[in-house]
Amino acid sequence: MAFIENRDVWFEGQGLWQHVPQETWQDWGWQLKNRITTLDQLERLMELTPEERRGVAFAGQKLALAITPYFFNLIDREDPDCALRKQLIPREGEAFVAPEEMLDSLGEDEHSPVPGIVHRYPDRVLFLVTDRCAAYCRYCTRSRLVSNAQDYNFHPEFEQGLRYIESHPEIRDVLLSGGDPLLLADRKLDHLLSRLRAIKHVEFIRIGSRIPVFLPQRITPELCDVLRKHGPIWMSIHVNHPRECTAELKEACERLAFAGVPLGNQSVLLRGVNDDVDVMRALVHRLLRMRVRPYYLYACDLITGSAHFRVDVRKGIEIIRGLRGHTTGYAVPQFVIDAPGGGGKVPINPEYIERLTDEEIVFRNYEGQVFRYPLVPGTGRAVDADAERLPIDVARSAE
Repeated sequence: MAFIENRDVWFEGQGLWQHVPQETWQDWGWQLKNRITTLDQLERLMELTPEERRGVAFAGQKLALAITPYFFNLIDREDPDCALRKQLIPREGEAFVAPEEMLDSLGEDEHSPVPGIVHRYPDRVLFLVTDRCAAYCRYCTRSRLVSNAQDYNFHPEFEQGLRYIESHPEIRDVLLSGGDPLLLADRKLDHLLSRLRAIKHVEFIRIGSRIPVFLPQRITPELCDVLRKHGPIWMSIHVNHPRECTAELKEACERLAFAGVPLGNQSVLLRGVNDDVDVMRALVHRLLRMRVRPYYLYACDLITGSAHFRVDVRKGIEIIRGLRGHTTGYAVPQFVIDAPGGGGKVPINPEYIERLTDEEIVFRNYEGQVFRYPLVPGTGRAVDADAERLPIDVARSAE
């Protein structure tokens, strides 16, 4: 499944919507109104596999189907194994619930003191401000909540959430999520950010959004003005595969960056999508070229109906090992598991430490070579410049 990176190509074009005037195509409201949301629409545009057809039929009971025309153009309609197709078009695997899977896999409801607020970490909160997205990822952690397909009846309560933050001075960091906060109108987002900036103990405001990926037309000069006004607003976007890195996404990220918005990326490790070191290397290189720092690579959460997406954690460790030392450190995300039940994010790293004693740490580098570093000054062995210029051979170190 290796992705051959062409550094000079940024995917773009209107594809099936060539007849739509460019001005209309660039209207994010038009993109939302013309999303593909039904089986009939899909079947008019492409031939579905039986597995996909059954998945779409089940989607109304789990997580609604929605794909923007812009993103649908990026899907390979001739390839059932297309990495983007797998992320957005439901498959019947969503109906299977494995014993370890949970509706609220991260225990958010348990850590929710008021509707819309998740307070798991001491100094920060997650503020869920909407239950809608431009398109719905089939592995969504909040599939119980977004789109309301499961009749969860979540209704964001801005005032309750703001009052909770105001009354808890230990909160210095607020992450706006949902759903997708960038679906809020500019005026509403401006008001919300103004209220948060007025809270003296709130130092750090973040937005988690996949809007730049699904709907880059939303990143308008007016939106950028709102974000600049209340900056710095940090933003984490969500890109999983190099084909998502289009000319339009690159332009949207540049507009955000020039508005003073630091950008990071969060990917989810998904079977048949990005569980390959070559694919991941192509992705992180493209991200950096779009002014986006790879931040997290998540193991897929244990959400109901996710078994067909989940990847052996050892593959994630292998991918990080394949990046570390083989590309710039800026390109290497942190591989994490968001602990089931609400334990928070835990880094899962390749094992570089061979031995740790009171005197020294013995560790390997990215090539597998072994080094020693003394922990107590003056206790390290002298290094013979001729005999020990190179690190200890792995085989010798085991003898």
